Amino acid sequence: MTEQPWIIVGFVNVLPYIKEFAPGSVIVIDEPDVIRKGDVKAALEGAAMLRELIEWEYQLPASADEFFNTYPDLDPALVSPLVEYATPFAARLAERYGVPGAGAGAAQILRDKSVLRKVSRAAGVPNPASREVSSPDEVREFAAAHPGSLVLKPANRQASVGTKVLHSLEGLDAAWEECINQDEGHVVPDRERELRMLIEQFVKGEEYSVEFLVREGEVLFSNVTGKLLFPGPRPIELGHTVPAAGISAELSALLVAQTETVIRSVGFGSGIIHCEWIVSDGLPYLVECAGRFPGDGIPMLIEEAYRINLARDFYTVMRGGRPEPMPRQAAGGAAVRFLEAVPGEVVSVTGAEAARELPGVLSLTLKVAPGDTVQELRSSWDRVGSVMASGPDSAAAMRTAAAVADAVRIETSPVTTTG
Repeated sequence: MTEQPWIIVGFVNVLPYIKEFAPGSVIVIDEPDVIRKGDVKAALEGAAMLRELIEWEYQLPASADEFFNTYPDLDPALVSPLVEYATPFAARLAERYGVPGAGAGAAQILRDKSVLRKVSRAAGVPNPASREVSSPDEVREFAAAHPGSLVLKPANRQASVGTKVLHSLEGLDAAWEECINQDEGHVVPDRERELRMLIEQFVKGEEYSVEFLVREGEVLFSNVTGKLLFPGPRPIELGHTVPAAGISAELSALLVAQTETVIRSVGFGSGIIHCEWIVSDGLPYLVECAGRFPGDGIPMLIEEAYRINLARDFYTVMRGGRPEPMPRQAAGGAAVRFLEAVPGEVVSVTGAEAARELPGVLSLTLKVAPGDTVQELRSSWDRVGSVMASGPDSAAAMRTAAAVADAVRIETSPVTTTG
């Protein structure tokens, strides 16, 4: 009898290296355009865990039901999303195959920032004032009723794409065009996708995220991550600390409690939750919440700080099992710091090899090399690299990561154009 396959929706580069995958156990589903543009077939070539790569336009309406009716006999052990856009499809597919998942209703709410605000606000979760807008004039109408800084953002995108803080309405028309013209490159299909924009009150304060492992609505593990942002109008992460550095026990408990309210408000079932907050005058305001693994290396930071195998415990839950009791406190600290570079053509990259050998460095990743172009920082996709580090606590880990990031020099020169 053939072993039940594991269905993974959305390719990420770490997939071939996840130790929980037995040889020939994994079916990967991804969009045909993403497979082509991201050279996914080559990335999976020789991966022992791969049973099959299925090309499927999973982001289209009713695509999960169409998939189930096309492959009714797959009988998977689990269905798991690994990227943001895959969460509704994976949740519905899990329902159809009768295995644990977020729940299709919960996944749809979490994918829509506008709907999530309405649902969570009704449950008593503080949210900034917000409304959907379709033009700069509607932004001006909102601004007239809500003086102060604003945030223009998509309701249905990821990675801070199309998000900008507006401290005034000067240049609003240009900002609008900048935010609605988005290029997510190889991670999205080429076909046109619906875009809905939000305008919101800007909340100034410290930023955090909360990560949960949830089994049938029960929180088995929680962590609070601290967040640093790049300066400027784009809310793009410069670094993270796990657990959050300098946070009080009272605030940590409040963030966890508010995240529990969010998952109850949407009816979340089983999986990973990554919920983002801004704390102003001691009150957490919801930014957004995702029903999938966080990005930016946060899962690896959690595993390092808590001395756990989060991926293993997650897959245990998604197969219907219960992992061993998980720690409530971290055993140490971990941090990630993203590298910085001036936009332009990369002339040289120095210091990386020596930096990788420094004590406490877990990894150093570079996304650019001489001859490449560093783009203006408009979303998380534009960052040029990162450093992960560990330490006796998260503050020490961030000091190491920041020192290493400063030691890596990415020299650029202005890009010349001909015309």
